Amino acid sequence: MSQIDTNWSFVIDREVTPAGFSFAGISAGLKDSKKKDLALILAPENSICSGLFTQSKVRASCVEICEQRIERSSGLIRAILINSGQANACTGYLGMQHTLSATREISKLLGIKEEEVLMCSTGVIGVPLHIKDLVNNLPNLVNELKKNNFPNAAEAILTTDLVKKTITIKTLIQGREVTISGFAKGSGMIYPNMATMLAFLTCDVGVEKKEWDNMISVAANKSFNAISVDGETSTNDAFIGINTGKKIDKKFLSKIQSGIDIVCQSLAKQIARDGEGANCLLEVLVYGARNNSDAIKMAKSICNSALVKTAIHGCDPNWGRIISSAGNSGIDFMLDMVDLYIGEFQILKKGKLNQYDSFKVTNYMRTRMNGKYLVEDIVSISLNLNSGNAKGTAWGCDLSKEYVEINSEYTT
Repeated sequence: MSQIDTNWSFVIDREVTPAGFSFAGISAGLKDSKKKDLALILAPENSICSGLFTQSKVRASCVEICEQRIERSSGLIRAILINSGQANACTGYLGMQHTLSATREISKLLGIKEEEVLMCSTGVIGVPLHIKDLVNNLPNLVNELKKNNFPNAAEAILTTDLVKKTITIKTLIQGREVTISGFAKGSGMIYPNMATMLAFLTCDVGVEKKEWDNMISVAANKSFNAISVDGETSTNDAFIGINTGKKIDKKFLSKIQSGIDIVCQSLAKQIARDGEGANCLLEVLVYGARNNSDAIKMAKSICNSALVKTAIHGCDPNWGRIISSAGNSGIDFMLDMVDLYIGEFQILKKGKLNQYDSFKVTNYMRTRMNGKYLVEDIVSISLNLNSGNAKGTAWGCDLSKEYVEINSEYTT
């Protein structure tokens, strides 16, 4: 294990996951590549589930079904079935029937109610599920359910992702070991709020539904709702969190919230770093703001700027693009109060150009393009508005020629 803070530690052992949960991931022939494409999460009885979903007006049938079932069951969900390869969005009545058929069949195999099953799909929009292949392979999927199959489940939900995105952390509360795990997918069409990403979080401490809803929402606003790759929003996005187990004293809920925040921010940064064709993670911190929402909004605006992203890719310290994006964020601030930094180099001091070595700034950015993954490959931009005590962070990535190539040939 490696230490995160005084409360939580990273778990390196892939076989360590929250107590009571089991996972599976197999190839069901949904992808031409024959890579893993079907995953399952099974939770213990009386588990509590919360979900946040795409805000796009064009939504896949699985999203509608997930929201309805979570609401009708008061969050009493047992299983999540996830496929990659076909988004099953914009597929009309047939798409809805395919989702219902899949959840009905998996519920029979698991011996649970159909209403206790959620389904998430990701892949090419407009393509229906390969329902026969999917249903025929459900018995194989159930047979693979194991506590230590967490990595296989994480692999099975990927599409254009280059790497799996996972994290597990642990702590002790009242002498009891508590574990939180998460896995996610996403590398293109990423934009707040919730975009072409799926994320799943499991926790082995019991939290009441109302409190759990709030904790999941708070974590999402500081993570998945603060990332951008290309400014696009999709049809199937979901972040689902499930908790189970013995309840703890409410005075420890803040510690659980801290753990959820750590998991979600880690997954969000992994998604942003794995942006299609990306070479680095862009991290923008806005502080000295009047309130946190203003700070996050401005940070998002900078992260989402194509001009900023291309400048980062070219290792060009074009600070004008950064301050211009801040100005377009809709947040009121005084330019003559702003301090702007790229890495440790101060570019603006109280709104005026500071003396800095552009070669050193360029070199700082260039070294980040080849740095250790999610350690030394982070280009940091920070703005002090000197207007208050609030702060907010957003994450993105550089925008490269490879991004254009990947997305110009996505379905061909």
